[in-house]
Amino acid sequence: MNKPLTKKRSLVFFLVPNFSMLPFSAAIETLRIANRMLGYEAYTWRLASTDGQKVFSSAGIALEVNTSLADERKFLAGENRPSMVLVCSGVYVEEFQNKSVNAWLREVYNRGIAVGSLCTGAHVLASAGLLTGKRCAIHWENLPGFSESFPQAEVYADLYEIDSNIYTCAGGTASLDMMLNLIDQDFGESLVNRVCEQALTDRVRGPHDRQRLPLRARLGVQNAKVLSIIELMEANLSEPLSLLEIAESADLSRRQIERLFRQEMGRSPARYYLEIRLDRARHLLIQSSMPVVEVAVACGFVSASHFSKCYRELYNRSPQQERAERKLTLQMAR
Repeated sequence: MNKPLTKKRSLVFFLVPNFSMLPFSAAIETLRIANRMLGYEAYTWRLASTDGQKVFSSAGIALEVNTSLADERKFLAGENRPSMVLVCSGVYVEEFQNKSVNAWLREVYNRGIAVGSLCTGAHVLASAGLLTGKRCAIHWENLPGFSESFPQAEVYADLYEIDSNIYTCAGGTASLDMMLNLIDQDFGESLVNRVCEQALTDRVRGPHDRQRLPLRARLGVQNAKVLSIIELMEANLSEPLSLLEIAESADLSRRQIERLFRQEMGRSPARYYLEIRLDRARHLLIQSSMPVVEVAVACGFVSASHFSKCYRELYNRSPQQERAERKLTLQMAR
């Protein structure tokens, strides 16, 4: 059965300071190409900000917007009512706290309008209380801090998630995939394929495709046993496994594991395990306001002092200094 050729959607892209340009432009360009292929404006959009003023992206490029938050609240009851609102954000999203935006997003959702996010925008949706018990996606780098801040949300390292009327994507080129899903809902696979040809993308990725490169490619490691052990380590960061437990799971001896890690990773398995736990800790320090002692516990350290000692040895600064540097960087970005 052919879908109606006159279907239209109106979208609002709400820009948060320091939003990422790539997912934003990928989303809009995908819709623009769809319009071109259709021969009419099936998708229209406008840009909004809290005060109606231009917004700087993380690349330092400022975009003029069409409307303010006050305008958008008025439009909800009129002919300019949108069919979808997408929150576009990027770095430092944790610093964006705006009760008026939260109230507006709740009102939008309660009126039956689709709500979504690009890149780290799920953080804003969660702050508005819209992701409780909902599946959502966020950029892998922000996932640790998001999980700690919003345990009630079901967050996944997927390209995008659609749960009821809520659309979230991980950013980067994943916004293209989420828009292709929207186009497929409206006009079917034929138009999706034509858009892909124009965008020079050779396939449509599914929502559950991985965000990051496979471990084999990311680490340059080919040994299947080492890769399986690393996956096991990454799945047990808050309660680290002992080398004996790892050996039993991998069906290897401790000596064999030690030798394999020296050959493939250039360090002992204990050292590698410590480094990935500290990497998670760094993300939590940068992306959340969790006390240092809670970050230590979340990353499997028995005491804050031991955590600080290990952190300083690896990064040449203390967790407290990491936080201070992050605040300084944020002030400069403003």
